[in-house]
Amino acid sequence: MGALRPVLGFCLAVVSAGPALAQGADAPGASPAGAAFVPPSTLLPQSMMSSSPFEPPMVAPLPGVPSSEAPPSTALDDQPAALAAPVFLPTPVGPAPQPGAALGGASLDSAPATPSDDGAPSSPSAEAYGAFQRGYYLSAMRLAEPLANLGDPAAQTLLGEIYARGLGVARDEKESARWYGIAAKAGVAEAQFRYALLLLEGKNVERDDATARDLMKAAADAGNPLAAFNYGQMLIQSAPTGGFAEAISYFRMAADKNVPDAEYALSQLYAYGKGVEKDDATARTWLSEAARSGHDLAQIELGIWLINGRGGAPDATEGFRWLKGAAERGNPIAVNRVAHLYKDGVGTTRDRAEAAKWTVLARRASNSDAGLDGWFRGLPETEQKAALEAANRFRAG
Repeated sequence: MGALRPVLGFCLAVVSAGPALAQGADAPGASPAGAAFVPPSTLLPQSMMSSSPFEPPMVAPLPGVPSSEAPPSTALDDQPAALAAPVFLPTPVGPAPQPGAALGGASLDSAPATPSDDGAPSSPSAEAYGAFQRGYYLSAMRLAEPLANLGDPAAQTLLGEIYARGLGVARDEKESARWYGIAAKAGVAEAQFRYALLLLEGKNVERDDATARDLMKAAADAGNPLAAFNYGQMLIQSAPTGGFAEAISYFRMAADKNVPDAEYALSQLYAYGKGVEKDDATARTWLSEAARSGHDLAQIELGIWLINGRGGAPDATEGFRWLKGAAERGNPIAVNRVAHLYKDGVGTTRDRAEAAKWTVLARRASNSDAGLDGWFRGLPETEQKAALEAANRFRAG
């Protein structure tokens, strides 16, 4: 069963709600152009959410580069402002589920079709999940609706999912909330998690933080990985100085099921000794897991840790690889670091042309520094011009 995974990255991307499905045909894969909007999970250092407490130095504009204030020095020996000791932000919300995600205790990846593999008749709710799994959303709804009305919690959860995302029917958040609420009372972990999110948001239901907390804990204790991650954040919110020790077990539960935000959270707890003894080696292990899982901020931090040899043996080549990947996706911190690495030949061959290009890009991303700017001004005019042209051709992706 594939683990649910939160939306990642500190440039938080969510899919806005799309129009209701126009066609009435019960065709495989029929779905609206966009998915239901549910805010993503976040666990970001405070400095990612607000301006740095340090005054950035003023620097003169580079030739042909838009002028802006640059942040403090970002040499690799220093932790950048955006990677300072984290303040865990209590934002216990999660993403809209994707096809194949676990619902109501049944996996859409493993829900049997009709008949079951061993030839025995499958349960009615399993048939509904099987239809959903194959993209026959109207059939899934026709199978689930009578079962839900008769009190089948799995079918109730499935209807909540169908209405939440507008799969084969017009999107109806109130109807989705109603079915999630009923299934949550019946003890379905996925429904408890989804309904807790609605209660926290106060959307289509009356806001109720206390009930939301109880439901999130119940879903977490039942093994829902996103609920575990978000309940860990709730614990920190309720006890900012002492909640880490209790939260770490929930973060680990989610991390063990490959939730990248939880893997990154554990790396920070071990790195800064929050709720656990400080241990850079363990922190680096979890940072590596989060980076491999696609967590943008973890990839940047891991690159810096590898270059600096924090938590283990240094590996500048591997560190450069992680930072270059993040820079190519347009991350301002990584863009700055890559400019330094090319300039100094750390983890890669010294390359003035590449260093100059990334320096221009760092400036445009408002994350240059005095060292890079001064170095760039010392280049011949022809190299500066070539760097500007190379930066103009760059497209993050």
